[in-house]
Amino acid sequence: MSKQTILVVDDETDLLDLIEYNLHKEGFNVLKAEDGEEGIKVAKEHRPDLILLDIMMPKMDGLEAVEIMRQDEDLKKTPIIFLTARSDEKTEIDGLNKGGDDYITKPISTTKLVSRIKAVLRRFEDTDKATNKLVVHDLEIDKDRYIVLQGGNEFQLPRKEFELLFYLASRKGRVLDRQKLLNKVWGDNIYVVDRTVDVHVRKIREKLGDHYIETVKGVGYRFKE
Repeated sequence: MSKQTILVVDDETDLLDLIEYNLHKEGFNVLKAEDGEEGIKVAKEHRPDLILLDIMMPKMDGLEAVEIMRQDEDLKKTPIIFLTARSDEKTEIDGLNKGGDDYITKPISTTKLVSRIKAVLRRFEDTDKATNKLVVHDLEIDKDRYIVLQGGNEFQLPRKEFELLFYLASRKGRVLDRQKLLNKVWGDNIYVVDRTVDVHVRKIREKLGDHYIETVKGVGYRFKE
């Protein structure tokens, strides 16, 4: 089995070296970059299995970098974990909404970091094994291309909106509480507030219509049968 490759993008060289050392011990290949622009270049060239991305960097910060990566056909499904010294809720939500999959604050525990990397990789491997195309009502939800077809219209939803829609549609008729949706779409190792789900559902409804996802008051949501 070939080694998985992790790209680490951070302007702190000591931290880069520390992470590289610990990931090598766990059997990963490691690529490094010291700013967002270089990170994008390395990611496009090598297509890593996962990207660790600092938010506050020179030239281009992590939030800008992730937006560009998510527009690239080869990188739009690559799992990305943010590393940052900022622990405020707004920064966290911004990062996740722009396409991040997890969020780790500094100073980091290397043991915890490795555990989170493995958890995210497992989650994405499980997703890849699942059905990648759903046809429900008048929607065709294509996970290979991350697009939604509705009649003659094609929608490219942001990553988390798409994954939330896909998860709900794949379990149509079932009531899913907010915590379960957070765990399945954002991961159970990351703290995200309940209203993050509400915001994403609202955005999906604005684009596709409000007749697919039903609000179950006091509980969560259900994709209508």
